[in-house]
Amino acid sequence: MSAIQKIGVIGAGQMGNGIAHVAAASGFDVILLDVSDEALKKGLGAIEKNLARQVQKGKLSEEDKASTLSRIKTTTNYSDFGDSDLVIEAATEDEAIKRKIFNLLCPVLKPEAYIASNTSSISITRLGASTDRPGKFMGMHFMNPVPVMQLVELIRGIATDEETFSLVREMVLKLGKKPVSAEDFPAFIVNRILLPMINEAVYTLYEGVGSVESIDTALKLGANHPMGPLELADFIGLDTCLAIMHVLHDGLADTKYRPCPLLVKYVEAGWLGRKTGRGFYDYTGEKPVPTR
Repeated sequence: MSAIQKIGVIGAGQMGNGIAHVAAASGFDVILLDVSDEALKKGLGAIEKNLARQVQKGKLSEEDKASTLSRIKTTTNYSDFGDSDLVIEAATEDEAIKRKIFNLLCPVLKPEAYIASNTSSISITRLGASTDRPGKFMGMHFMNPVPVMQLVELIRGIATDEETFSLVREMVLKLGKKPVSAEDFPAFIVNRILLPMINEAVYTLYEGVGSVESIDTALKLGANHPMGPLELADFIGLDTCLAIMHVLHDGLADTKYRPCPLLVKYVEAGWLGRKTGRGFYDYTGEKPVPTR
């Protein structure tokens, strides 16, 4: 059983750059891939900004910041993953896109390399079966924002072997994160509980039970949540929320998981939350303003 030393990350977006950040900060060599130099530049910029914030708060030295950045290399070419020990896919929550990525990735990997998916809801067994190494494939669901959140859900597919799980678990501990094991059922643990709550909050808005502000205030003060459910939906991305609700609804065939029509409408309008400047709140001004 060889240790994991060099990590590949596919996707330089919010999750991917966060994973690259914590891996490099923990001493791993990282290669970060995205489809364009522009996407990679944006991802690296986010990492630098987050590291600078840690320096400002006294949690990190300038030397540590520099050494972390020096361990991250970027690429748009899958062949650069040839010497990676583990590659973590952190692309958008779309099964077809993930399968396409694995088709490009598998031929360039060394036979002993492992693959993990940061999917928050899609079947690990099914994704693993689309690769040439289902025994060396598993789910590794980081929470957003990755540098701050301590939890990582570890999900075995039906074919995942014990060595793969043990190695990845050991690596998660080296990242300073807390691993929990989840079974390969739709949305795993966190999103199986969290997303229906968010969807119910959208229904509460849709049915006129409360306004955006009153729903979020009620959950923050009444249930001691640090963030209201609609505010959280905007933070996650309404397209991601909808995708997970579809996975739950399709996978468990229960009407209680039916996505709220208002959530569907917002996604159709391109109002996806913080990343587009508008969702349940408008983010174009100095501070967020409820849109309903």
